[in-house]
Amino acid sequence: MKNKSLHLGVMAALFGALIFVVTAYILHIPTPATGGYIHLGDAFVYLAASMLPAPYAVAAAGIGEAMSDALTGSLVYALPTLLIKSAMALCFSTAGAKLLTRRNALATIAAGAICVGGYYLTEAFLMHSMVSPLVEIPANLVQAAASAVIYLLAARALDRLQMKKKVAAFVQ
Repeated sequence: MKNKSLHLGVMAALFGALIFVVTAYILHIPTPATGGYIHLGDAFVYLAASMLPAPYAVAAAGIGEAMSDALTGSLVYALPTLLIKSAMALCFSTAGAKLLTRRNALATIAAGAICVGGYYLTEAFLMHSMVSPLVEIPANLVQAAASAVIYLLAARALDRLQMKKKVAAFVQ
């Protein structure tokens, strides 16, 4: 049991680092109109949430994405990001032998809604306006849709490689 917890912790740390790097540096597209950015880190949040038990996936998602904000000049968003991305990870299920299940495919929609709604509320709080944050919604929708597509493609490819089975063998 002790080895299992250690292995799960290692997997969560690796996913957290991957989420951070993808969010902060790979396909990190600034949106000058809003001061934010579009990234594909959420696809890796979804993969982590499909492979790891919830507490580990939540930690990887929240910490990886929050560190990206903290270390790329968006420190004010780090705490909201920690909460939003953690909630997004809770939408997915690790049940079954496959990453790409109907439930997980639908979870991308729920997670996208949490992302869009969470950042809208964050912006509304920071700007003291319910109208100004509306400009953020299109960019957040693009990010959610792109991350969902990348997740669906990656999950299908990883299922063909039986990656979930291999990860399960590692953590045993």
